[in-house]
Parts: sequence; C-alpha cells; structure tokens
Amino acid sequence: MQDHNSSFPRPLALLILATLACAFAGNHVAARVAFDDGAGLLVAILCRSGITALVLLGLVMLGSDPLRQTATTWRWQIVAGLCVAVQSYCIYSAVARIPVGVALLVVNLSPVFLALITWLLGGPAPTRRALGLMALIILGLLVVLDVPRIILQAQAVNRDWYEGVVFCLVAAVAFACALWITHNRLAGMPGKVRSCLTMLVVFVAAAALGGAGAIPGGLEIPRSLAGWSALCVLVMLYGAAFSALFILMPRLDITRNAPAMNVEPVAALLLGWLVLGQQVGYLQIVGASMVLGGILLLAQTRGHQGPVHGSLRQKNGKRC
Repeated sequence: MQDHNSSFPRPLALLILATLACAFAGNHVAARVAFDDGAGLLVAILCRSGITALVLLGLVMLGSDPLRQTATTWRWQIVAGLCVAVQSYCIYSAVARIPVGVALLVVNLSPVFLALITWLLGGPAPTRRALGLMALIILGLLVVLDVPRIILQAQAVNRDWYEGVVFCLVAAVAFACALWITHNRLAGMPGKVRSCLTMLVVFVAAAALGGAGAIPGGLEIPRSLAGWSALCVLVMLYGAAFSALFILMPRLDITRNAPAMNVEPVAALLLGWLVLGQQVGYLQIVGASMVLGGILLLAQTRGHQGPVHGSLRQKNGKRC
C-alpha cells in the first residue's frame, strides 16, 4: 500500500500531472509539425520509443528487478507491446490528418473501451450510471467531430477526416487491449521492467516495418531545420515527461490524481491553435467538455473503479 506521508501535497501532485499532460500534448503538436515537413511516421516512433527505452533500460539496470521472464509472460508482453505499437502508429497517423486536440479526445475513449472489453471477457458488467456516462461521452464526441452539422448540411468531408477518425478509434481500442493485458496478465511484473520491454517491442516492430518497406515513406526524414527541430522537441518532451512521470509516480498518488492527466486534449487544442493555427468552433468546445467530463466521472464510478483507474495508473504504459 502506498505511503501517503511520502506523497506530494495534492495541489502540487495535480500541478505536476497537468504539466506532464501538457508536455505529452506538445509532443503530438511537434509530431504534426515534423510530419508536415516530410518526416515519416516510423521515424517519429523509432526516435521516441528508442530514446525512452534506453532511459528505462538504464533505470532497470540501476535497480534490482530482473529482465528475465517466463515464456508465458513473454508472450503476453509481446502482444501488449504490439498493441501499443499499433496505438503509437495510429495516433501519429491521426494527428497527421486531423486537429491534434480532436484526435486526442477520441483516443481518450480508451477507458470506455477497456470497461467494455473487461465486461466481454468475463469481468463486471457496466453499471447503469456507467452506461449513461458512456452515452454522454459518445454524444459529446459526435459534437466534437462535427457530425450534426455534416448531416444537417449534407456537407462533404474530405478523406483525411474519415481516415483520421478511424485511426483514432483503432488507437483507442489497441491501447484498451494493452491495458487489459497489463491489468490481467502482466500485473505481477515490476512497472519499469514492463514499460521498458513494451518500449523495446514498439521499437523492434517499427524497425521491422521500416526494414520491410511495409509503410511507404515511413522512414523519410524532415526536409528542413524546422522539421528536425520539431522531431527533437518531440523526443525531448516525450522522454522527459515519461521519465518524470515514472520517477515521480510513487509520490503522485496516481489513484486519486490521475484524472488531471485528462487535461492533455485541452492542452492539445490550445497548442494546436497557437502553433498550428487549428481552430475549433464553440459547439466543438462544448462537445469536448462533455467528453472530458464524462471520462472524469466514469473514472470515479464505483462499479468500474478497477479497470478505469487501472487504465489511468498505466499512463506511463500509454506513452509507449
């Protein structure tokens, strides 16, 4: 059990988590800048996962936790890592196509998918309150995606919009699967070992796809200094935020304070407007508030405290 006497005061813990969430949002905005300058998706994933894996490997080597695992654990670890690799590729594919804040709002549906997956695989059924909150989240998401206006005005939507939304949904489902595996099959592993091995699987998967030429243009490098700078910012923000989250986690009382991390899509909307000129309408802001409010309330629902809070506690795993 966590020693609350060693935890940061709650206002400080919330401030730290909100700051880290902003850094993660900045990582995705920087990724969009790099992609617009010609950088390939696999280059971003390789840089991000490679540097972070090295940091985590150093932490593991400094500690006493063994990297050796049983064959069964390795199989589940590889599957979890591949799920995170899919999530990483899909979320970067999404932010390359649609506004960053909108993409992160859709990806933040992972706790909803986790609750449903847990139920389908024999876990507790969602309560009536949880189902109502899920309906609120979906309604808010429809507003964010501007679906009512598209239907009422019979407005054509470009292909990038549809593809971006699909990539977001796949990313959310893939991460929910990774969380289910982590919560139900890898819970006994030390956190830093699990995160390190996940990062290594992501790196190897991206390298294999690049080597096989499976994703055309995936290994393209930026064309200008602006793209290289964005790529460096991406790696630094992600690596620093991930490492800080992992190192400080024992003192952050994640179980109570993790909802502060949901400021990420809000920060992404603001940074997307300031850096990329991406704008959203007033109705979309209302929809975003519905989505975030529903997710925060769902995280506090007693009937789903286990899986939903488990997903929030694994924010470090999410950043793989």
